[in-house]
Amino acid sequence: MKKHYKIIKFAFSAAFAGLLMAGFTSCGKKDPNSPGVEFMPDMYRSPSLEYYQTHTEDGVELDNAMLPVKGTVARGFMPYAYPNTPEGYEAAGTNLHNPLPVADRAKYEAEGEVLYANFCTHCHGASGAGDGKVGAKLPGPPPAYDGTLKNLSAGKIFHSITYGKGTMGAHASQLTQEERWKLVYYVQKLQGHGSDEVTDSAEKQ
Repeated sequence: MKKHYKIIKFAFSAAFAGLLMAGFTSCGKKDPNSPGVEFMPDMYRSPSLEYYQTHTEDGVELDNAMLPVKGTVARGFMPYAYPNTPEGYEAAGTNLHNPLPVADRAKYEAEGEVLYANFCTHCHGASGAGDGKVGAKLPGPPPAYDGTLKNLSAGKIFHSITYGKGTMGAHASQLTQEERWKLVYYVQKLQGHGSDEVTDSAEKQ
């Protein structure tokens, strides 16, 4: 009997709690689309915050995201010492050498060819003659690699890919430094330079 009494008592308690909950969620309901009482309003309508901006919470101004520690650099980032100036362009041409081994040049050229097809062909053309579909419509199409740009050094090619040159935009945000050097190898192939010439030019740059 005592056991049945406990079951009945539990059932009444559960029913009462259910009625109480229903009363809370239905009282004062004015909007037919309202879900009722919101127990966690921040989860229903979380604030929209912009990256690296500030917001005010309880009268205190807070940063929306933590800024990197001063002096740190992103993983994989390699600083580039030459500025986007005529002097930087000339210095890069004189001092920069392709760090990728010439012994593996054939592999890098093949990888550079893929990158060239994705990023360069539309302006420079498949053979580097400046006859790409986009390049042909520019006020001044890109010069040919086996013509005007035949003797352009590896450093200047890399610098131009990094910052852009003339109507060509910068590609530093699209290509890593290693990918840019692979492109340099392929551009030198379009210039008509062989492995020996690339080695010699690196010594003379």
